[in-house]
Amino acid sequence: MLDIPLRVRVHVETLLAAQNDMGVCDAFEQYAPVGKPDAMNAPHPPKVAGIDSTVPSPAHTVAPAPASSGASAVTPPSAPGALLQDRLAGWVSDLTTLHELTERLARTATLADALEELLRAGSALVGARRGLVVLEPADGLGPDTTIGLGLARADLGHIETVPRSAMSYGRILDGLPGGDAEIAQPDLLSEDGLDPRHREVAARLGYAASYAVPLSTDAAGRLGAAVWLYDEPAEPSERQRHLIGLYTRYATEHLARLLEVERTRACMRTMAEELLPSRLPRMAGVQLAARHRTGPRGGGDWYDALPLPDAALGLAVGSVTGSGPSAVAAMGRLRASLRAYAVMEGEDPVAVLSDLELLLRLTEPARSATALFAYCEPALRKITLAGAGHTPPLLIGDRRTEFVETSVSAPLGMLACWEAPSVEITAEAGETVLLYTDGLLHRTGDATDRAFSRLHAAAAGVPRAIRHDPDAVVDHVLRTVLPDGADEADSDEDVVLLAARFE
Repeated sequence: MLDIPLRVRVHVETLLAAQNDMGVCDAFEQYAPVGKPDAMNAPHPPKVAGIDSTVPSPAHTVAPAPASSGASAVTPPSAPGALLQDRLAGWVSDLTTLHELTERLARTATLADALEELLRAGSALVGARRGLVVLEPADGLGPDTTIGLGLARADLGHIETVPRSAMSYGRILDGLPGGDAEIAQPDLLSEDGLDPRHREVAARLGYAASYAVPLSTDAAGRLGAAVWLYDEPAEPSERQRHLIGLYTRYATEHLARLLEVERTRACMRTMAEELLPSRLPRMAGVQLAARHRTGPRGGGDWYDALPLPDAALGLAVGSVTGSGPSAVAAMGRLRASLRAYAVMEGEDPVAVLSDLELLLRLTEPARSATALFAYCEPALRKITLAGAGHTPPLLIGDRRTEFVETSVSAPLGMLACWEAPSVEITAEAGETVLLYTDGLLHRTGDATDRAFSRLHAAAAGVPRAIRHDPDAVVDHVLRTVLPDGADEADSDEDVVLLAARFE
């Protein structure tokens, strides 16, 4: 028998009076003392087959044994107390289960992970093996997505062929009659008037019942709907409905927060991309390729490629300190200014960066930036470049892979008057000049010298079969320096690569 501590036992009579007027968890939450009671340490009941083994199944309240007939049948005096203790054990187990499930949900940091966790937890609470969640915010701003549990993409495709109004989630999302609350269909195949296509899909996928709940909050409105599918005719009990209602109430608030984060990230990515070149110029004698990866808050790394007078080409990469909207805005202003200076005096990269430094110091004295500008003459394969605190370019060819020797210089905005000598290099036919920002090195997590060595090894290892294609070259370098999806993962460090292959 579960040992109920004194601080819980003193509320026994109050709980008995309250249990008829409210749910199990509501009564416990109202009358239980603040803090984690010792009864939380009660052992969990046996796990249910087919349910996620990491999720403890809530304990069921044991029904009292029927009294024997006859005059000799006497109810032991301790029976009411034993029944109450058993009920308290069930309530504590319910609270423990909800606590563990909400803790797991709170650890999710992305919208997709949270939706998957919602499906897994709901499956354990309602006793279903499969399910799907449809995210479709009512404000129409997206993102819209459908995620399944135990359902392949083809299975979801079959479900989507059913008329939307015939599906429980469709009635919820479209605000049809009965769609403002939970929808239980305990025996689909025996329902009168079931849509023929729905009947066909249910038979094909092997589900016989469903239970759907809306995902909505007072502040954000309707976000979507979750549906769990049963293999046999069934429906959740009143207790299970109460638990899933408590869980989805918390889960929807968590989803609403992650939805706002996702929208902010998408907005920042769009802003950053719109401030960069929409397409690279096409010029005789040179092929260009670029890659840009930005963090969730948006950063100040940028690149540019613009045609200049006399069939010349200007290439630039740079990085503004900071992150977020202010850094993105500063990056846009700096890039626009450099384009103007490059058109006027691009053949002298030092003059271009000097003008840029003066502008930065006068208009944004609290901000610094690194930049590299290269004036290219494709017909001669000649490059004149200057850098301000920026990483050196990398020359990639069949017979050499080496960093271009540039003079050490300070970032823009760090000195009263910036100046550094320019460097001239001549590329061989078929060689590629790779410009990049230091975010590529920082994302590796290695020390600077090791990060440079990794970059050099990646460039030297570009297969000969793809060296004629600058797009393939930058993809190979990016995936090799940042393997296992690190190039696409969220990071505070932006990454920019700009490659120019000379013919």
